[in-house]
Amino acid sequence: MKYDYLIVGSGLYGAVFAYEMKKKGRKCLVIDKRNHIGGNIYCEKIDDINVHKYGAHIFHTSNKKVWEYINQFAEFNNYINSPIARYKDELYNLPFNMNTFSKMWGIVTPQEAKDIIQSQIADLNITEPKNLEEQALSLVGRDVYEKLIKGYTEKQWGRDCKELPDFIIKRLPLRFTYDNNYFNDRYQGIPIGGYTAIIEKMLEGTEVLLGTDYKEFIAKNGQVADKVLYTGMIDEYYDYKLGVLEYRSVRFEQERYEMENYQGNAVVNYTDREVPYTRIIEHKHFEYGKQPVTIISKEYSSEWHKGDEPYYPVNNEKNNSLYEKYCQLAADEKKVIFGGRLGNYKYYDMDKVIEAALNKLEELG
Repeated sequence: MKYDYLIVGSGLYGAVFAYEMKKKGRKCLVIDKRNHIGGNIYCEKIDDINVHKYGAHIFHTSNKKVWEYINQFAEFNNYINSPIARYKDELYNLPFNMNTFSKMWGIVTPQEAKDIIQSQIADLNITEPKNLEEQALSLVGRDVYEKLIKGYTEKQWGRDCKELPDFIIKRLPLRFTYDNNYFNDRYQGIPIGGYTAIIEKMLEGTEVLLGTDYKEFIAKNGQVADKVLYTGMIDEYYDYKLGVLEYRSVRFEQERYEMENYQGNAVVNYTDREVPYTRIIEHKHFEYGKQPVTIISKEYSSEWHKGDEPYYPVNNEKNNSLYEKYCQLAADEKKVIFGGRLGNYKYYDMDKVIEAALNKLEELG
């Protein structure tokens, strides 16, 4: 065998794996069907702006080990994710906090906000929520639900909130402080210069083939490595023989404007149902850009079909049960390891991807 590992996918999981294996003296070949490295964290430089090609990626973690690990490859700025929600022509701060409640009801104290929410919840008499709508209403009351949750969620999942299971919204954090920091994590920021440079450093000295499909590569070259790390879709690896796992997909519409500032914030969520996109990202604000032009991306959520880019696994009972069956097949593989968002059929934040990759490396020894 020419290589110790054939790594399928050059996203964060595959890149961490390749970097650590190279340190151990193992020879890896990384292949990716896209024409660039980095998977969904790939940033494309346009007009000196690092454009997050596959949606906003904001690094956040409470795991000090992971934070120190990623900081080997880049210096991070102090960007704090503070999205704005736009409902028709009303603007609200997220996550739901005193700024949100003050704007919505014209109140000033936490107690006033709590009283309004509690009275709205009490009026609904929901004891056992049967769907997402009832679950959300029983947590935040009618006003917050109608303006900031309902339309956005229906666009995100392509279904009426009454048809969605309640477990999607297990909890909705309500903050009775004036804190717009979306994440509770200790460490947060954006790598200065974008994410692609991180992956480049991780893959330095490792052979990479882009525009390369795994099945076609194997058909042409045979087994070139002792083992395979597969970070693609687990059901696709098995030719969907047990059935197809469901995903939600996202389409991005990119626009360039001859202006310094389009919306005044990196992330603006459009929460009413009538606006077809879920949010607009203005990329320059992630790195406090002062360029004379700006690039925005509108995000449209859609049903996933074979051939589309899979983004969010639909982790309901039916899909999780099918995934378990694929896991049973995977357990019999002596030379194939499945990892990452698609290989594990799991929605991972970036820190969790790194953590999972490092844990797998530890397990392999």
